[in-house]
Amino acid sequence: MASPNKAAEPTTNTADGGDPHLKRHVGVVGLLFASVGSIIGSGWLFGALNASQEAGPAAVISWGLGGVMILLIGLCYAELGTMFPLSGGVVRFPHIGFGSFASYMTGWITWVACMAVAPIEVEGALTYATKYAAFTEKHTVDGAVVHTLTGLGLGVAVIAMAVFVVINYFGVRWFARVNNVLVWWKLGIITLVIVAFLVTKFTPHNFTSHGFRPEGWHGVFTAISTSGIVFSFLGFRQGIELAGETDNPKRNVPVAVIGSVLLTTVIYVLLQVAFVGSLSPSDLAHGWAKVSFTDDFGPLAAIASVLGLGWLATLLYIDAVVSPADTGLIYTTVTSRISFAMARNRNAPQALAKTTSNGVPLISMVLAFVVGLILFLPFPSWQQLVGFITSATVLSFGSGPLVLLAFRKQLPDHPRSFRLPGAHVLAFLAFWSANLIVYWTGWKTNEKLFMAVLLGVVLLGVMYAVNAVRGQQPEWDWVSGLWYVPWLGGLALMSYLGNYDGGRSVIKFGSAFIITFIFSAAIMALAYATRLSRVSVDRYIADSQREAQIEEETLAG
Repeated sequence: MASPNKAAEPTTNTADGGDPHLKRHVGVVGLLFASVGSIIGSGWLFGALNASQEAGPAAVISWGLGGVMILLIGLCYAELGTMFPLSGGVVRFPHIGFGSFASYMTGWITWVACMAVAPIEVEGALTYATKYAAFTEKHTVDGAVVHTLTGLGLGVAVIAMAVFVVINYFGVRWFARVNNVLVWWKLGIITLVIVAFLVTKFTPHNFTSHGFRPEGWHGVFTAISTSGIVFSFLGFRQGIELAGETDNPKRNVPVAVIGSVLLTTVIYVLLQVAFVGSLSPSDLAHGWAKVSFTDDFGPLAAIASVLGLGWLATLLYIDAVVSPADTGLIYTTVTSRISFAMARNRNAPQALAKTTSNGVPLISMVLAFVVGLILFLPFPSWQQLVGFITSATVLSFGSGPLVLLAFRKQLPDHPRSFRLPGAHVLAFLAFWSANLIVYWTGWKTNEKLFMAVLLGVVLLGVMYAVNAVRGQQPEWDWVSGLWYVPWLGGLALMSYLGNYDGGRSVIKFGSAFIITFIFSAAIMALAYATRLSRVSVDRYIADSQREAQIEEETLAG
């Protein structure tokens, strides 16, 4: 059994004379750019318009608050990532602190969230491409304007999803080598848009002509969850997921996690300011909730065309393919790795752990492809899928603050090159933020999310029964992960009773903050009280190291 201190060493020892530095080749810039590259996908292409429709000019506050809330969560993972620089840390940390049941639930929710990213990136690209063919058509759904896939769009979406799988099967390593170039492209395009909009036309009157907060604070908070704001930050996880592959995790992980969120927060706020100032008064004739203009399926490119910046519009239409493709390819890899790791931990069918001779988890990849296609049916537009991904991903991150506090008690002397100051306060604020984001998403979307969670519970029951018949039942650690039940159940109930998108309006706007505050404190206290013993933690540290090592060796081909 490896000691806790040994687990934190910046090199990974392979079995029987293997290279002790296997896969430790990602530097600080590479890790930072992996996070930035995942953050900047399709979200920024639509977020400014969607946020304006929800919150008006106050969307700049929504972007700032969204960045702060995600940063609080990211700070927790920055400490965890340097304690245990393991690939797939978002799933492995709960396994170490709370056992296999918590690991399964986190893994299932994380897999659902990641699996949905490739479809939304395809939808984003096809929405912009509607300028050239009828890939989407405009509809009004529950009072909101959305651009849903047509038959042609759905057919092309299937092909695009298949291309993601093929590239990952044959050429993902080549793709990884050019990712830094793609990130520079993304940053360059966003910077060009901000500067060009501000210089060409900026109308300060737009910030007050129809009210700065036309929908009040309710609209400001709704925009954080449903317009693509939080979604636009979620790629920071790559700094955690790739912690086991960086050459200096103690330095690189905090830089990647914190740096990527801070950098993109500044960029997104400036983009929102530029967007609001660039609109014509006629675009706002019916108020911010109904702001629209010609070719609003590609809002930023449409504005660039109106401003006479045809060259910028062309670049944006190109970027509408490049940025989503980059992010979609990254998440196709991540999704297959999650199901692979869950199978290795005996939390999923063992077939998902099978790889080809080239080290590709083909069955895991094909499963993600098929389920991704199914998601096009209930979520045929970018706007409809973004809330689902936001809730699911934030829910998967929600366990991080709880693990952090558990580790402070279980492993008080474990080396922490980045030690979060005021951990108890900041961890609570991070957990509360995660719960608020899920709550603000609204029942109409969360209903589908919690149905997916229930499906995961059913699959767990089936897998448990099959393992029992085979006599291969792993240790499930039910008690230490029991807090998951009231946490998810309570969130579902609050969402159902809330006053956001389909809720019953029993819980009002102001009281929701108090209720979620008390709820978050109660769940955190329950998790802290039921954490694993030090003996079990030490055993799972050794297990996680071993499984991470096997995963990297296997997937390395």
